Parts: sequence; structure tokens; C-alpha cells
Amino acid sequence: MMISTRRERRNGKIGGMKAMIYNNSSPSNNLEITIPNHFRCPISLDLMKDPVTLSTGITYDRESIEKWVEDGNQICPVTKQVLTSVDQIPNHTIRRMIQDWCVANRSYGIDRIPTPRIPVSPTEVTEMLSKFKTATRRGDQIACLNMLDKIKSLMKESERNRSCIVANRTCAVLSASFEFFATSSIDKNAKILEVILALVTRMFPFDSEAQSYLASPVSLRCMELFLKSGDISRRGNTILILRELVSMDEKHVFALAKIDGVVEPLVRLIKEPICPTSTKASLMVMYYLVSSSAEHKSRFAKMGLVSLLVEILVEAEKSICEKALAVLDEICGSEDGREKAYSHSLTIPVLVKKLLRVSSLATEFAVSAVWKLCKNDKREDKGALLEAMQAGAFQKILLLLQIGCADRTKEKSTELLKLLNLYRGRSECIDSVNLYKGRPF
Repeated sequence: MMISTRRERRNGKIGGMKAMIYNNSSPSNNLEITIPNHFRCPISLDLMKDPVTLSTGITYDRESIEKWVEDGNQICPVTKQVLTSVDQIPNHTIRRMIQDWCVANRSYGIDRIPTPRIPVSPTEVTEMLSKFKTATRRGDQIACLNMLDKIKSLMKESERNRSCIVANRTCAVLSASFEFFATSSIDKNAKILEVILALVTRMFPFDSEAQSYLASPVSLRCMELFLKSGDISRRGNTILILRELVSMDEKHVFALAKIDGVVEPLVRLIKEPICPTSTKASLMVMYYLVSSSAEHKSRFAKMGLVSLLVEILVEAEKSICEKALAVLDEICGSEDGREKAYSHSLTIPVLVKKLLRVSSLATEFAVSAVWKLCKNDKREDKGALLEAMQAGAFQKILLLLQIGCADRTKEKSTELLKLLNLYRGRSECIDSVNLYKGRPF
């Protein structure tokens, strides 16, 4: 026996208005099963998998009516009445009738639709958050952890749940709780602080209220201590939060810069990487910090970051390479940073090798770093210029100017070309590789 439909079968479930049942042994025994009208969604005309009823009394499949509303429609598709409410009430009666009908016709290959999970509603989210805030004020960690576990489970069920939870101030409430428990005692409340932080990483981007709690001095101090801990998960979640904060508002960068002990654990995340995501986040946080003050340029340089960045650049993939170059370029803006760069034999060769090989953004940062090192080299032998010439910088810069680049990069390239031209006769090594190929050094 073979089953076909007037529409394609979707995910193994029957679709369309009718199911045609054909008996290969006897064409005259062909049967046609008609899906009852009240089992079909008025929008898709398919068998409803998750029937819900609107305020107008009409029942639709949840997926279809949600898309209808998301597309900006404010009327009921059937009655044309204005929807005074978009609340969707699960129609359990119709759903059970559909399931019974599927079971009765399973001999024809019709699958029983599964009982859908009812998505969380804004009202339910508000109620959960109210209970969570009450438990927080009492300092009841057990109640708070139970509620956090429930929120986490709901978010994992579906993207619809996650969106509903995030849209109803959950991040702000959790962030306020994080600050509350951090103020009380970081040591005693470490467990719940860690759970909150992990859950908040699923709620990017932060609204202004959540930012205010997470970027407070006490919250940042807690995160600094988390970065110093030996727990990999705790450190990984913390750096993601910090990356989000510093990338959203400059005032958060200055607030983080005031935390004295934050430099060391950030460098540690580069020296002892957890995963590529954490490495990228660490580099972004570093970039904002070194861009904010000369003091942080020097502090990171003294912590040995230049050497770490050069080593990363040798085989880094595109995204990490761009971020590492951005940080290195900023550090080379300080005297301490340049001294560390000069002392590493691979700094300039690696920077030159990255020109025209990774991306236009990487080339921009590499040109800027080489320009700073060559222009500000106070050594008698002008070793930076000689190294750049030997690495083939002159040919690459010349080609870059010919193919075009951003104005600020063009200015630095032109000045750098003039400086290099003075040393062309002394030492030069033409790079024979194809300059257009994006292979890493």
C-alpha cells in the first residue's frame, strides 16, 4: 500500500486537504481520506500540530498564526476582526481529537502528532521573576537556584521561550540579583553567582538596566575574582560578559579599567587558552582597555603580552588574527610596548607577513603597527626598518598603495614607504610568495 498527498508530506506528518490511499494490487480499491475541516489550520490548510485559539474564537496552528502576527498583521485572518489580544490559548480538545483521528488512521501511514510543549507566556515569566526577586531579598539561595534551573530549562526548550523570557526583563532581574549576592559575600554566594552569570550569557544583548547592575564596581570586582579562579567554565562565562559590556558603552571600559587586578587574568586567558571563543573575547576586552589609556598599554606590555600576541599570529585563524593585530597595534603606541616588540625577533617579520594575506582589516592593523615601530625606532642602527626591508615590506606596501586602501592606512603606508626607501640599497629581500593568497604565515 502506498500513500501520497496533494501536498508534500512534511516531517513524516500528513499535510494538505486529503490523503490519497492507493492499493497497488487493486487500482479499484483506491481510497481517499479527507482531513476534517476543523482539523486544518485556516492559514496553511494543513493538519494542525499545535492548535491554539485567539480572542476571536478561531483556532489556528500555533506556528502559522505566530508568523501571521510577526509579519505585522493585526486582524484575525478568518473573521477580519482587529486582534485586541494576541494571546494564544492552547485548544486541548481539538488537539486530542486530531491525535485520535491520526491513531484511527495509522494503518494508512498517518503519524500521530506529538503533544506539544506549551510555550511560556509573559505572565508566567513575570510570576517567576517576582518569586525570584522575593527569594533574592531573603537571601534564599536554594529557592533562587531552583527558579534559575526552571528558567534555564524553559529557555532550552525552544527559541520562542528564550525570546519571551529575555523580552520580559529577565536579564535585568538576574543582573540585579548578581549585584545583590556579590555585595553580600562573593565567597559564600559563589555558586549562585556562577549560575546567574552562566544564564545571563544566553541573554545578549543587554538592556541598559542589566548593564548598570553588571558594570557596577562590586559586580566587576566579582567577575575579576572569577577570572582568577581555576574553574574553566566560570572564567569562560565571565569573559563573555565583560566582552559584551565593554563593546556596548565606553563608560563600562573605564569602570573595568579601575579594577586593579584585571590585567593578569586577561593575559592568562591568552597564555592558557580555554577555547577560541574565550580567546576572541579576551582580545576584544584587551583592545578596549589598551585603547582607553597609555597606562594599560604599558601594563599589558610589561605582562609579556607582546610576545604572546606574536606567537598567536604565526598560525592564527582570521578572526583571532585580526583581534590580535588590533591589540598589538595599540600596544605599539606606547614606549614600553615598542621596546617589547623590538626585543622579539619575530615581531616585524610576522607583521609584514600578515600584510595582504588575511583581510583588509588585518592589513590595516599590521601597517599601523609596522609604521609605529619604524617611525619611533630610536636605536642607532634603525633595526626596525632593516627588519622590515628584509621581510619584504617595501614591495607589499607599494602593492597595497597600488590596489587601494583606506585613507588613514594610505597615509601611514606612504610615510612608511618613504622611510623604507632610504634603506633599499642596504638590505632588501623580495618576498617571492603570491601576495594575493590568503595563506597564514
